[in-house]
Amino acid sequence: MSAYKNSEEYDETVVEQLSDDYKNILTLLGENPDREGLLKTPLRAAKAMAFLTKGYNENPTDILLSARFKEDYKHMVLVKDIEFYSLCEHHILPFYGKAHVAYIPNGYITGLSKIARVVEAFSRRLQVQERLTVEIRDSIQNALNPMGVAVVLEASHMCMQMRGVQKQNSMTTTSAFTGVFLKELKTREEFISLIKQ
Repeated sequence: MSAYKNSEEYDETVVEQLSDDYKNILTLLGENPDREGLLKTPLRAAKAMAFLTKGYNENPTDILLSARFKEDYKHMVLVKDIEFYSLCEHHILPFYGKAHVAYIPNGYITGLSKIARVVEAFSRRLQVQERLTVEIRDSIQNALNPMGVAVVLEASHMCMQMRGVQKQNSMTTTSAFTGVFLKELKTREEFISLIKQ
């Protein structure tokens, strides 16, 4: 007997209802959900969807405040190339890419991993890239009150690559800034230069 234990936690009621719905979807698509290869597919799909949308149960502000420290540092803090995976709310297909997030502290800093966790919390929801960019920016601005926040997301969208226009090499870039990143061109240019390196 295997000693492996899956440590992911799910709301069993939600997973059960999702599983029933996925079984109905398979039937509507013309499949037989009772054939061997599909017997556990509805449950697996339900657990996958619960995992891919777990951000609804996470509070990004709490994440940032859990590791907020007083620090007299007034230069740019940049965490770049944060990989993220999200689901487009229009087709429930994946979009994925990299987030580049910077802020200039104003008395408080946060743990570096908390920046990545904020990106994760917002991306694990049904999203559009534009809103995701702004939510990350605003969460950091509101929790830390820094002198400015800069966020750039670069992503590939499966809803454009697998269906519709089918442009496999397309990339979407979005940006959002507050404070000194908006007001001071030199600061914004430094940020852009650093994320391009």
